[in-house]
Amino acid sequence: MTFSRDFPPTSPRLTISEVMEVPRLIQAAAALSIVLNNKGIRHAFHGSVLPALLAKNSCSDEIFCIVESGSNHTHPFRRVRDAVAGNDDFAVSHSTFTNRLHVVYRRPIPAVEIEILPAGETGPRVLDSTTVMALQGVPFLTYSEFIRAKLKTWMIRGSEKDASDISFILSQYWNVVDINRIPEQDMDVFACRNSSVVPAWTALRKRYSGRR
Repeated sequence: MTFSRDFPPTSPRLTISEVMEVPRLIQAAAALSIVLNNKGIRHAFHGSVLPALLAKNSCSDEIFCIVESGSNHTHPFRRVRDAVAGNDDFAVSHSTFTNRLHVVYRRPIPAVEIEILPAGETGPRVLDSTTVMALQGVPFLTYSEFIRAKLKTWMIRGSEKDASDISFILSQYWNVVDINRIPEQDMDVFACRNSSVVPAWTALRKRYSGRR
């Protein structure tokens, strides 16, 4: 069972210049994933691209790659820079002022830019089979971890886009979401402000109520 929603998983107010075709984003994610896997770097993709992919939307404006730190506490940014070094398909843009790292996949025209995020700061600290799932051969955060990460961001920024993404994933996939990974007080606040998730959130809580 899924529940209806009030709005699509990608904000309709985006301009054309802000969005990219989902297949191009997946192509870039797959290419970067191969490079990172070859270096033994655990990672998962995140962002509005996931609900866009699941909803079969044509475009999305947001894709991140969450990367674990190394065994010797090597920062994820350093690991990614080293992994793509010498690869003509990729370029790296690092702003020391904002402390943000972007990897640019240069094969498509226009090129695709993916922001790198340290695991633990966004998403779970450990990226393994319990927190990562594969879609079209690309590792993404699980539905539970996606909601958890998006909810954390929404609580800070109150973004309509984040709200739309959370509402879509929870309404469509509540029956496979692990409630233990969802901060219940935050989700209660979210549900009060986004009524479309109330049926799914209620059903999820009811499913787990008998297990406690």
